[in-house]
Amino acid sequence: MSTDPVRVACIGMGWWSDVLADAIMRSDKIKIVSCFTRTEEKRNAFAAKYGCKPVATLEEILADPSIEGVINTTPNNVHLETTEKISAAGKHVFLDKPIANNVKTGRAIAEVCKKNGVILQLGYQRRRENQFRWIKQQIDAGVFGKLVNAEANISRDRLGKFNADHWRHTAAGMPGGVMLQIGIHYIDVLTFLMGPIKAVSGRATQLVLPGDNPDVASMILEHENGALSTVNASYASAGEYYLMNIYGKEATAYYDLHGGLRLQKRHSDVVTPIPFEKNDAIRDELEEFAAVVRGNGQPETDGVHGFNSLAVVRAGTVSAREGRRVEVAEMLAND
Repeated sequence: MSTDPVRVACIGMGWWSDVLADAIMRSDKIKIVSCFTRTEEKRNAFAAKYGCKPVATLEEILADPSIEGVINTTPNNVHLETTEKISAAGKHVFLDKPIANNVKTGRAIAEVCKKNGVILQLGYQRRRENQFRWIKQQIDAGVFGKLVNAEANISRDRLGKFNADHWRHTAAGMPGGVMLQIGIHYIDVLTFLMGPIKAVSGRATQLVLPGDNPDVASMILEHENGALSTVNASYASAGEYYLMNIYGKEATAYYDLHGGLRLQKRHSDVVTPIPFEKNDAIRDELEEFAAVVRGNGQPETDGVHGFNSLAVVRAGTVSAREGRRVEVAEMLAND
C-alpha cells in the first residue's frame, strides 16, 4: 500500500475551500495537485497560494489518472451534478456539508457514489473536537447514566461581513439560512452525543442581516431515547460563541467557548474543570478521508449520514414555516 500522500484536486474556490486547503497544508497525508473553478482569477490565485495546477475545466481533473480524490466545496445546488461526474470518473469525494438542499438530492448523491464504487465523506468537523470526544467517551462508559437533556448554541457575528447575494446567504442557495449553514454542525454533535433525532419543532426569523434568509433560528429536538435537546443558531450576535451542555441522570458536562469543559456529578456541588488539548479537527477529518481512500476503514460521516443529518434540519425548517412538529421520517420520505 502506498505511503505517499493522497493526491486531490479542489473544486469551488470560496472562503471555505481555503480553510480546507490550509488544513491540507498542515498534513503529510494528503496533497493538493490541481484546482478548478469557473472564474480564472480565483483559480489562479488559489493555485498560487497552494502550489497546485489551475485547470480550465472539471473534465481536465477527471481525466487525470494521478488524482485520487476531489475536495468539493461547490454551491449546494450543484453537489449532485459535480459529484456524479467525479464519482463516474472513479475519484473519491470529500463534500462539504450540507450534502444538498433537500433530502431527495442528498440521497441521490449517496447512491451515485455507492453505484460508482467511490468513497463519499461529508465535512462535519465539529463532532471531532476533543471536548466532544471526551464527553462521548464518558457517556459510553456510563458516567452520565440516562441522558435526559442538552442545550447547544452556535453563534457568529456576520453584520457587515458578508455579501447578501452570495449563494451561502440566500434562501435559494441555503434554504433554512443560519440553521442549515452552521446550526447543522451542532445538530450533528447532539446526534453524536445524545443519539438519533425523531422529531423537531423549529422557529426562525430575520432580525439584523439584509437579504431573504433567517439569521436567528431555534429548534427543539426529540431524540429516540426520549431525551430533549435545544439548539440555537445566530448570525446576528455581537461575537462568536459556542455552547454545549449535556445533562444525564448522574452527571452534567458544561462546555462553552470561553469557559472550557467542566463536569459535575450527582449529589455534588463541585464543578471540575476538564483539561483537554485543542485538536486540529479539520485536518483530522481530511486525514481520515485520505486513510479511507487508501483502504483503511470507512468514513465516520458518509453519504447516508449526510442525508439523515440534512433531514433533521429540513424538519426544523418545515416546522418553522408551517408552525407544527415535524417527524424526521416525514422528511426522509417526502423532502
